[in-house]
Amino acid sequence: MSTVDLSRYSFSGGEHAAVDDLTSLPQMDHQRLVLAGIDVHDKAVSGAFMQMDHAGVHCQTRQEGLELMDIRKALEKYDGLPQHCWKLLTPDKDDFTRMAHEQLNGGYFVRVAKGVRLSEPVQSCMFIKGHGAGQSIHNIVIVEEGAELHILGGCATAHDAGHAAHLGITEYYVEKGGKLTFTMIHNWGESTVVRPRSAGVVDAGGVFQNNYILLKPVGDLQMNPLISLNGEGAVARFNSVVVAPVGSYVDSGNRIELNAPHTRGEVISRVLTTGGTVINRGLIRAAASPARGHLECKGLIMGGGRIHAIPELDSNQDGVELSHEAAVGKIAQEEMEYLMARGLDEDEAASTIVRGFLNVDIMGLPAPLQKAMDEQIALLDAGKAM
Repeated sequence: MSTVDLSRYSFSGGEHAAVDDLTSLPQMDHQRLVLAGIDVHDKAVSGAFMQMDHAGVHCQTRQEGLELMDIRKALEKYDGLPQHCWKLLTPDKDDFTRMAHEQLNGGYFVRVAKGVRLSEPVQSCMFIKGHGAGQSIHNIVIVEEGAELHILGGCATAHDAGHAAHLGITEYYVEKGGKLTFTMIHNWGESTVVRPRSAGVVDAGGVFQNNYILLKPVGDLQMNPLISLNGEGAVARFNSVVVAPVGSYVDSGNRIELNAPHTRGEVISRVLTTGGTVINRGLIRAAASPARGHLECKGLIMGGGRIHAIPELDSNQDGVELSHEAAVGKIAQEEMEYLMARGLDEDEAASTIVRGFLNVDIMGLPAPLQKAMDEQIALLDAGKAM
């Protein structure tokens, strides 16, 4: 991981007027946002939030039982959110958490009331427009007892926003029997520095599923979220698809703590490098039994680059079942020969293998987003999507 000098970025002054209708944004912004999973024309959402540089420019809710607002308004309304703000992370963890604490630019607060199950996702977007801008945000997500929520989060820079930095603090709270699905898609620029810091806690019978997709270049990204399963029968799953072209440096991982009986954790990642560097981490720690966990990391190297897989299992408990599988390599020649024997040329065979390897079907994405991701993956082998 390279050293990041935060003094090179501006964390103030990036204010923007409110945007009542997201379709009024420039067409170039539409194109950047759709590759971050945000379709501004999509009305099939329970709510929508947009942070542009240092301003929360759009916030709308369409469902009863859903509370969505700028984090700064929530802190004012709820006297600093003492039960939820900076409870799972500490401001003094590193330079990035300190900056996020001292120079809060925004972020969102979302809460789903007890027993409310939202059928449509909440759409959230963190967008950097300014050249040299630093964006420092704090998100808090609360899924109350028996509630269900899917957040579709997109992060992106504008086409001409170079030399940017994004610092993102997110705290997740899933109460008894609740379910949170959090899908994050990144479309950063080639020189963007990205430092998410995330943690969550899941109570008895709760479910947390995190889907992460990075198909576009990024300068320097480091993240390693932690989910603690503190209630009996809680479940956590991480699914990641990461592509690193030349110039991208990605240090990403996921951690699950099994702190109660009958908890289950799963970390599944697919990594493709076409010249960039990926450090892929995974940790499952069991402090209670019985408990089960599985790590799976598969990496594919095409045209150079580096993948470093670091799976970790940790327990001192009898009665736990923890396993891991890690594999890094190139496209198998026998797979190529099999497809070519059935009429595909070499490029078509390679493209078919890549599409199968980077399969995002298991993430349960909305149909338009699934189509956009499939189209991006289909272009990867030809180098058109870089």
